[in-house]
Amino acid sequence: MAINTSMKNKPYNVASSEGGGGDGNSPSSPPSPRHQTSGFSQCRRRLRSKVPLQCFPKYSLAAGIFFRRNIQYLLLLFFLYFSGLMMCVGRFSNFLLHSREPIAIYKSHLLLEKFWHDIETDNSTALELSSVWQLKRRMKVHKPCPVPTARRHLSSVEVSSGPTGYLIVEANGGLNQQRSAICNAVAVAGILNAVLVIPSFDYNSVWKDPSEFRDIYDEDHFIATLEGYVKVVKELPNELISRYDHNITNIPHLRVEAWAPAKHYLGKVYPVLQEQGVVRIAPFANRLAMDVPSHIQLLRCITNYRALRFSSPISTLAQKLLNRMIERSSMTGGKYVSVHLRFEEDMVAFSCCLYDGGDAEKFEMDSFREKGWKGKFKKKDLDFVAGRNRIDGKCPLTPLEVGMMLRGMGFDNNTSIYLASGKLYKAEQNLAPLLKMFPLLYTKESLATSDELAPFQRTNDSEYGNKHVYKAEQVLTAMHVLIFPFDPKAYFTSSNTCFLLLKGYSSRLAALDYTVCLFSEVFVTTQGGNFPHFLMGHRRFLYNGHAKTIKPDKRMLVSLLENMTISWKDFKDDMDAMLLESDRKGMMIPRVRKFNRKNSIYTFPLPECDCLQSHDSSHGLNHTIEPPR
Repeated sequence: MAINTSMKNKPYNVASSEGGGGDGNSPSSPPSPRHQTSGFSQCRRRLRSKVPLQCFPKYSLAAGIFFRRNIQYLLLLFFLYFSGLMMCVGRFSNFLLHSREPIAIYKSHLLLEKFWHDIETDNSTALELSSVWQLKRRMKVHKPCPVPTARRHLSSVEVSSGPTGYLIVEANGGLNQQRSAICNAVAVAGILNAVLVIPSFDYNSVWKDPSEFRDIYDEDHFIATLEGYVKVVKELPNELISRYDHNITNIPHLRVEAWAPAKHYLGKVYPVLQEQGVVRIAPFANRLAMDVPSHIQLLRCITNYRALRFSSPISTLAQKLLNRMIERSSMTGGKYVSVHLRFEEDMVAFSCCLYDGGDAEKFEMDSFREKGWKGKFKKKDLDFVAGRNRIDGKCPLTPLEVGMMLRGMGFDNNTSIYLASGKLYKAEQNLAPLLKMFPLLYTKESLATSDELAPFQRTNDSEYGNKHVYKAEQVLTAMHVLIFPFDPKAYFTSSNTCFLLLKGYSSRLAALDYTVCLFSEVFVTTQGGNFPHFLMGHRRFLYNGHAKTIKPDKRMLVSLLENMTISWKDFKDDMDAMLLESDRKGMMIPRVRKFNRKNSIYTFPLPECDCLQSHDSSHGLNHTIEPPR
C-alpha cells in the first residue's frame, strides 16, 4: 500500500520521457532523440488530459502523411500563384515604379530655336513634289468583277430569291464613321437579300451636325449605282409603315454585336426579317466583320468608291477649292501637300498630354476633361502620365512639330500646304511656327469666300466671324518677334476672316477637306482616326495601290525632338529615312486569304476592289472630281 501511495503521489517526470535523464524507477520509455519522438509518446505527456483520437498509432500515421502531403501541395500552389501574379501584373508593377520609366518632355519649341538658322538657310535639299514617291507598284491585270446577280449561300440557311424585306440602319459618328456604316449596310443588305432604306444619321452630341443623307451625298446617284447589286429606296412603302403607326421606333429593333460575321445576320437577323418584313438595326457602327465573301466585299467597294458621291453643293465648292489650291501651287507644278492636323482642344485634352503651357495649361486641360467627360479621367484604374504618353507616341503632333518634320524631309518654304483641321487649340500661338516655316499655308476658309461658305454655316450660330473665326491681326500679333516675308492679304480672304475654322455643319465641312486632301500629291496624317484611314484607302484605290501618305513614326520623332544635342544634318537624315519608310509602307498590299482578312478594307482596299479600277464608264461608276494630272 505504501508503495502504491508513493507511486500515486509521485509526479510524472516529463523530462525523462524527452530523454533528459530521470529517475531510474520511472515507468517511462528509454530516452530517444527529439526528432524521433513519436506521436504516441507525445500524447503520453498529457495523461491528465483527454486523449484525442489521433493519439492512436494508426491515426497518427495517416494524419502525418496527410499533413506532409498537404504542406507540399500548399507550397506548390503558393509558388504557382506567386509566379502567375508576377507575370500577369507586370504592368501593375510598372505602374508602381512609373517614376523610373523613361518619359519625354515637350522641347520641340526649343529645338526649333536651335535649328532656325539652318532651316532658314538650307535650300540644298529642296524636295521636288513630283519625285517624292520613288517606289512604284507593278499592278497585276485586273480581274473582272463578280456578276452582281450571283447569289451565294453563306450557310445552310435558305435565302429567298426575291427581296426578303426592308433593312433600316442608323449611322452614327462623324463623316467617315457614317461612311463606314453606309458601306456595311449595303453589304448586310446583300447578305440578307433585303431592300435597303436610305440610312438615317444619328445626331451626335460631339459632332452636333443635323445633316441628313441627301445633304452630304447624292441620293439618286447612290440608288442608281447600286441597281443590280442591292435595291435601295428612299423610304418605306406607306402600307408597311402604316402597320407601325407611321412611327419608325415601333419597328422591330435589333442590337447586333460589334464585328458580327455574315452567319450571325443569317442566323439571328434573317428569321426576324422574314417574319416581320422589316427590321431596324441601331447603332450600326462597326457591326460587320471584315471577313466576308468576295461578292459581299465587292458591295463595300462599289459603295465606297462609286456610289457615295458628295452632293452637288459640296462637290461644286470642293472642285473650286481644288482648282484654287492647284493655282496657288504654281511654283511646284500645281502639286501640293495636305496635312490632317489633329490639334483641337478636345483632342489635346483627351490625350492627357502637356506641351509648353505649364501649370496654366494643365489646369485648363483638367477643367476641359472634367467638363467633357465627367470624371472619367479620375478613375483609380486609369493612369495617365503625360511624359509617358508622349514617349509612347500617343500625343497629337503640334503644328510646330509637323513643320519641323516636313522641313527635315526636304520640303522647302515654296511648298504649298493645305491644312485640314478643326478649331486648333490656342490657334494664334500654335499656328505661328508652322506659318513661319511654310508661309504658303491654306485652308478651306482661306480659299473660299464667305458667301461660298455660308451654306455650310449654321444660321443659328451667332459666333460666326467672332469667337471661332480669327482675324488676321490676331495671328500676326501672336507671331511676336517672328518676321515673315509674306503679304497677309495673300492668306486672308478679308480683313475679318482668317483661315482657321468656321463653326458649322461639321460633316459637310469635313467633306470639303476630304476632297482637297484626296487629290494632293502628299498626304500627311498625324494622329489616326477614321478620316486618315478612309483617305489612305481611297488614295490607294486612285493611285494604283500607293497611299502617297506620310505616316510618321511618332515614337522615333519624339525621341529626336527632345534631343537637344542632335545636329540639323542628323535630324534631316532621320527624317529622310522616315520618308522612305512611308514610301515603302504606302505601297504595301496585305495578303488576303479567303475569309481571313485582318485589315480594314477601307484602309487597304486592294486586292478585293481592284476590279473596279478597270470598270468602264458605261456603268456610271466614275468620279465627278478628277485628280490633277
